[in-house]
Amino acid sequence: MKKRSFKFILFSVKENLLSIIFILFTICLVIFSNSNLSAAKNGLSLWVNSVVPSLFPFFIATELLSYTNIISVLGSYLNFLMRPLFNVPGEGSFPFIMGIISGYPTGAKIVSKFKNDGICTSVEAERLLAFTNNSGPLFIIGTVGISLFGNIEIGILLLVTHILACITVGIIFRFWKYNDVKNNLSSQIFTTQKSSSADISSLGKILGASITSATRTVVLIGGFVVLFSVIISIINSSGILDILCKVINPILSILNISPEFSSGLISGIIELTNGVSLIASVSIKSISVNILLCAFLLGFGGISVVLQVFSIVSEANISIKPYIIGKLLQAIFATLYTYLIINNFEFFNLDLL
Repeated sequence: MKKRSFKFILFSVKENLLSIIFILFTICLVIFSNSNLSAAKNGLSLWVNSVVPSLFPFFIATELLSYTNIISVLGSYLNFLMRPLFNVPGEGSFPFIMGIISGYPTGAKIVSKFKNDGICTSVEAERLLAFTNNSGPLFIIGTVGISLFGNIEIGILLLVTHILACITVGIIFRFWKYNDVKNNLSSQIFTTQKSSSADISSLGKILGASITSATRTVVLIGGFVVLFSVIISIINSSGILDILCKVINPILSILNISPEFSSGLISGIIELTNGVSLIASVSIKSISVNILLCAFLLGFGGISVVLQVFSIVSEANISIKPYIIGKLLQAIFATLYTYLIINNFEFFNLDLL
C-alpha cells in the first residue's frame, strides 16, 4: 500500500513539476524581494545600455535585408561552399554571416524565418540552428576583451576560436539525420517575393514592419535578461549557488582549476554576461584559465540564450535538441582551440598553468 502511495506521489510530482517550480519561484520573489529588486534593476540597466544599442540596429538591418534579393544572391554564389561543408542550401550563408556579425539570437531568428518561408527543410533548419546562432564581435571583443580583460588581443583570440568552433560544429552536423531521405529532399527554391516590394513607394511599410519585428525580438531578449538576473540573485541569496559550487569543486580540482572560478562558471552556464564578468574578475597568476573558461561559456551561450532560442524556434516547429547539442560541442571546441593557440603562439604571451 505504501509502495503504491509513493508511486502516486512521484507521478503527481512529475506531472505538476512546472507548476511546483513556478510556485517556488513566486515564493522566492517575495522572500528575497530586496536583492531581487536590485537584480532586476541591474538586468534592466544591462538591457537598456548594452543589449538594445548593440543588437536593435542589427535586427532592423536583418529585417530590411530580407526584403531584398541578397539571400537569393548569396544562395547562388555560396551554394558550392555551404552544401558540401554543412549540407545546407547556399541561402544558409545569410544566417551564418548575420549570426556572427549580430550575435544572439539573430541566427535563430533568421533560421526560423527560413523554415516558415520554405527556404530550407526541417532537417536543414536544425543543422543551421546548431551553428549559426553565436556571440557577436561587439560582445566578445568590446565587452569581454576590452571591458572585462582590458586587452583587445584576448577579445580577438576568443572571437577567432568562437568562429572556428561554430564552423567545426557545422561540419559535424552536416551528418545530422543524414539518412532521413524524406527530410533531406532539396528545399524549395527561394523566391524573391519580398524584393519586388522593396522600392521607394513601399519604403515606409517595409521600415515599419522591420522595426516592429526588431522591437518584438529585442523586448523578448530584455525579458530574459531581467528574468535570469533575478534567478541568479535567488540562487545566490538562497545558498543554492554555494551548494552547487561545492558539488563542482572536486571536478575543477581534477582539472587543476581554482575553486574561485566555480561561482562564475555556474553563473555563466545560467546567464552568459554575469558569468564571463565573474570569471574575468578572478585574479590569479596566469589569466590563461580565465580565458579558457570564458571561451567555454561563450561557446555554450548559457541557459538564458537556450530558452530565448527555444521561444523563437518553437513558432517554426524546429526541434531545440540539435541546438543544445551543437552549443555543448561548440563550447568544447572553442576551449580546445583557445588552448592550442595560447600554448603554441608566443604572440599572446600567456603561460598555461
